Amino acid sequence: MANVVDRVAGSLGPGPHLSFNTFMDAVEADADEHGAKLTTARKKLLKDRLAKRDEKATEVVSKIHKPGKVKPDPLRGLFEIKLDCKPAVVEYEPDSELRDTEQIPLLEEGGIEAFIRREVLPHVLDAWYDPESVKTGYEISFTRYFYKPQPLRSLEEIRADILALERETEGLLGEIIGEVTQ
Repeated sequence: MANVVDRVAGSLGPGPHLSFNTFMDAVEADADEHGAKLTTARKKLLKDRLAKRDEKATEVVSKIHKPGKVKPDPLRGLFEIKLDCKPAVVEYEPDSELRDTEQIPLLEEGGIEAFIRREVLPHVLDAWYDPESVKTGYEISFTRYFYKPQPLRSLEEIRADILALERETEGLLGEIIGEVTQ
């Protein structure tokens, strides 16, 4: 694998390169040409060890769908691009540093899509969500339904407790620091 990377680095020139997709295409072509086996684990290793996050870099394509099989839907992470001058639908690798979660009301009018369009997209134009990661649940406020507050004590009861504590502790400070009381 090191030979493949060295050959690709020689052909692409010194980095940094802002397209991981171009780099991986070159690695796959070189591996095929020289009979090297490029497993998914090795691809992940290359990404983890050689790539670093850069705002100026192009998006990393994680999956290319066959033409006509999937319709583009940017809200769900399916984007239309041109590959070799032909339209294609791709999924990009999500940036885990930018991942976020939202709690959306169960009865949100228009559902998740309306919420994202109204609350997220005005701030993050290229945001999308994975429908398979959606979890439906309900939050129950135990405090609201089960907590029974105790009635507050009157000021007279509090004052009486403070005076009783003062009488009880009278002379203790002197005993602690060693003064003799008469």
